[in-house]
This record gives sequence, structure tokens and C-alpha cells, in this order.
Amino acid sequence: MIENSRLRFIGVTLALCLTGVLATSAQEWQQFRGPGARGVSDNPKLPLTWDLETNKNIQWKVPTVGRGWSSPVVTGGKIFYTAVANEGETEAAKKGLYFGGDRNRPPTGVHHWNVVCRDLQTGKLIWLREVHKGNPTAPVHIKNSFASSTPVTDGKYLYVSFGHQGTYCFDLAGKTVWSQDGVAAKMRNDWGTAASPVLHGDRLIIVDDNEQQSRLQMLDKTTGNLIWEVKRDENSNWSTPFVWENSLRTEIIVPGTGANRAYDLQGELLYQFSGNSSITIATAYAENDLLYVSSGYVLDSRKPLFAIRPGATGDITLKADQTSNDHIVWCQKNAAPYNPSSLLYQGRIYVLYDRGFIACFAARTGKEIYSRQRINGGRGFTSSPWAYRGHVFCLNEDGETFVLKAGDQYELVGRNRLGEEEMA
Repeated sequence: MIENSRLRFIGVTLALCLTGVLATSAQEWQQFRGPGARGVSDNPKLPLTWDLETNKNIQWKVPTVGRGWSSPVVTGGKIFYTAVANEGETEAAKKGLYFGGDRNRPPTGVHHWNVVCRDLQTGKLIWLREVHKGNPTAPVHIKNSFASSTPVTDGKYLYVSFGHQGTYCFDLAGKTVWSQDGVAAKMRNDWGTAASPVLHGDRLIIVDDNEQQSRLQMLDKTTGNLIWEVKRDENSNWSTPFVWENSLRTEIIVPGTGANRAYDLQGELLYQFSGNSSITIATAYAENDLLYVSSGYVLDSRKPLFAIRPGATGDITLKADQTSNDHIVWCQKNAAPYNPSSLLYQGRIYVLYDRGFIACFAARTGKEIYSRQRINGGRGFTSSPWAYRGHVFCLNEDGETFVLKAGDQYELVGRNRLGEEEMA
């Protein structure tokens, strides 16, 4: 889809540039982390370097219409993203990992929940739709936003979730097709929501894990009507579901703190396995008929990264002394990241850690290729890494992207600066 090598930079949120431009001439970037939720593009014209100060490889830049840690999606020469604007003063996001970011009351001021469409080539505003206006009824963590769920599109319609505020469907001209009010529910420590909706055929899949009644829903994407709903024995999670079309069947993968679970397309539980850390954020993905699932809360001793083969049934949890069984191909028990999802590229899994380290594992075997390496000058990573043209890109919260050469050895080859805070 995108054929020139200049970056599109939107306001203060770099991910609206980076993940948004990863579409290729054959594939568009239609969901969180793009095709297959992988964060990988094969577009040979995407740039390896950019700089806002010198305008190097920056095609356009525009102000945003609020704060949002969602990523953009791209289809039909348009880029779509979400943001929530406060008429009052918004508390600045504090970078890094820390205690004390909880807020026990909603922020003050009238807020505007916005969906934005711009021309991909020029940045020109095509349409903006305000789906809600009012005072927030629930708090969010100082490092979260009210627009942290990434939209999803099938190239004809755009589906947007603002967590417990509601879910909305638009055509690409900005006309509302349907909407559903959200159901208020308390999140762990009032941290807010972040999981994104996903599409499969004519179905929209939404997970809502919270402290009151967690659930997995399948909706008719044309009407928004509920097809089925499954209650989940889970508390708050922030992981986006993944639809795994493997060699045996199609599974809906929903990571969770209590257990990672796989459902069929009718909502029946196929299998589950426990052993996660106490907070689950990362999104699952698959390649070569293996599924990869992880969770890695920084204060836990257990931070597992799993590889799963198709065909499991029942409880496939590893025993304490195991790192594999009939359906878990391998498990690295202390390898997973906290906020970022891991990246599978050219047969290797790159794990970017929040505090500025990266490690690499063999995707088929789980064998460590290189241990945790300090990214020189890097700190505070919340965004997930992505890859193209033989390189791995790691964006930190200061808006600096560290460029690594993909391979069996750690090699930092570049640093690209934008100088804006980035959490998407």
C-alpha cells in the first residue's frame, strides 16, 4: 500500500507513524501489530533512518486531537487512529516503571472521545468523529490513556473500542454503522483498559477481563449483535486476543493471568494452561504452526515464554520440573517481557524488556541465541518492537528508536530521534 520510503509522523504519538506505515503494496496494516499480529513488514522501501529535527524521511506531521496509546491502522490510502481530548489539564504520563501511578478518582474536565481519519500521503484530515463527550466515570493509570485499544478494519468498515466506554463501527467515509455502549467494570488498581478488538471473517471478537465479570464476546460485525458470550474465570488482563488458524483448526487464543485459554469459534473451551506471571499484557502470535504466548510482570520470578503446537485438549499445564510436554514444545520460564509483545522475525524471537535490555531465542527450539544485552542509551520501553529490511526497531518512551541488525549477535546500528513521548 505504501510505496515511498518517507515516514508519516502524527503529532506526539510516534506509533501512529511507525506501525501505521508498515503496510506493504500487497498487505495493509489493518489491526494491532499488523498482519498476523506479528509486527513485521516485507516492504523494501521503508526507511531505516529518520529524524524530526532535520526532517529526514518525515513526509508530514500534524497535531493530534488528544492523547491515545492506541496504534493506527491503515487501509485504502487512509490512516485511522483514536484519541481522547481533555478540555482541562491532563496529567503528564510518568515514564519508566514505578509504584504510585494509580489514581483513585477520574480526571477532571470534559473529555472528548475521538476517532480520526487522515490521508496517508498528505496527513490531511478527512474526518473526525466524536463518539462521546463528558466527564470520565473511571480513573486510569497515569501511564495509560482512555484510548489505548487499537482499531481494526476489514477494508470496508472500521471497528473501534474505547474499553468500557463503548464499541463503534464506521464505514470508511465516517458514517456510523452501529454502536454499543460499554459496561462499566472495575479494573485492577483502576489502571484502565487496553485490549484491542480483532476480526475473523464476519465476526468481531472482544475480550473484557476485569475485576467483576470477565467475558469473551463474539459479535456480528455487520450489525453489532451478540452471537455468543463466554464468562471467564479471570481478573484484569490487558492482552489482545489472537485468532490462530493452524493446520488442524481455528482457535481463539486469550492469554490471562489465571490461565492461557483457547476457544473454538462457538466459544467452547478447547484447552488451557497456567503458569503465567501475575499481570498479562502481551499479545500472542503464530508462525510455522507454532503459537507463542508470554507474560512477564517485572516483579515476578515467573516470566514464561511458551511455544505451543496444535491439537491440544484439556489442561496442558507444565509440571514444576517440566519445560515441555506433548503440546507445549518449549518454555523459557524467565524470558518474557512485561509491556511489549515479543517479536518473531527470520526464525528468531526478540524479547524487548521495559528497562532497556533485549534478548534473542530460536523460535523452533527456544534455545537462547544471545542473553540480555543492554541497549546502549535506551531506557523505558513500553511499545512493542517491529521489523523490516533485516532490522529490528525498538521505540522507547522518549521517542527514540534503536535500530538493531537482525541476526545471531546483538548489533546496534542506529538511533532515530523524534523527541516526543511514545507509549503506543
